[in-house]
Amino acid sequence: MRNILIVICGFLLAVSCNTNDKRQTNANVVYQCPMKCEDTKTYTNGDVSCPVCKMDVKAVTKEEAKVGNASHIVTKDESIFDLTSQWNTEEDESIQLKDLKGKTLVIVMIYTSCRTACPLLVQDMKAIEAKVPKDYLKNVQFVLVSIDPKVDTPAHLKEFAKFNKMDDEHWTFLQGTEEGTREFANTLALKYKRISPIDFSHSNMISVFNPKGELVYQQEGLRVENEGTVAKILEVTKPSLN
Repeated sequence: MRNILIVICGFLLAVSCNTNDKRQTNANVVYQCPMKCEDTKTYTNGDVSCPVCKMDVKAVTKEEAKVGNASHIVTKDESIFDLTSQWNTEEDESIQLKDLKGKTLVIVMIYTSCRTACPLLVQDMKAIEAKVPKDYLKNVQFVLVSIDPKVDTPAHLKEFAKFNKMDDEHWTFLQGTEEGTREFANTLALKYKRISPIDFSHSNMISVFNPKGELVYQQEGLRVENEGTVAKILEVTKPSLN
């Protein structure tokens, strides 16, 4: 009988210690956006999504949560031309971003199979283009970067460009690698996430870079007023003398 009591006490003690360990472990766990969109902000509930990129939050320790977003964002006086990633154009030419140096760049990230936000972003880009005078337009390049490089091949991008009447010389479409695309999105502080086999959740942003590749302006949202965007393009662009 005594032996049985000893075994029972030992079992209860082990269960108690295990429960305490779990409580201590749970007390050290918080939830945070995997992209750290909100920097070090955390949640106590794991059943929520990030309000910025819409990704599900994940469990991290409190120590891990204190580390801010390490993604590098292009700031004033830094250039996207320093990025060494390789890209394919709609003409199936391999380039680096530095090959676009010398022109003002108006850049948006989309995917061609999108049926919601991306068509509006395309229209926003065309609306901006329509307001740029022809003598400035020769020194401006409108660039659409795909966030779905597996689907948006050069041939597919070329077809998309023709369909949307965006096949003039001042339009460029780019397909990169998964890593290069993510790196470039991070430089813009642009978030995206695949939410189904064919769809993405993503930020809606048009960015303007001066001829040196420095970020000078960002237009956020859909169908928003573009006067500020156009004004910044004209400010940093030299009109063509030809």
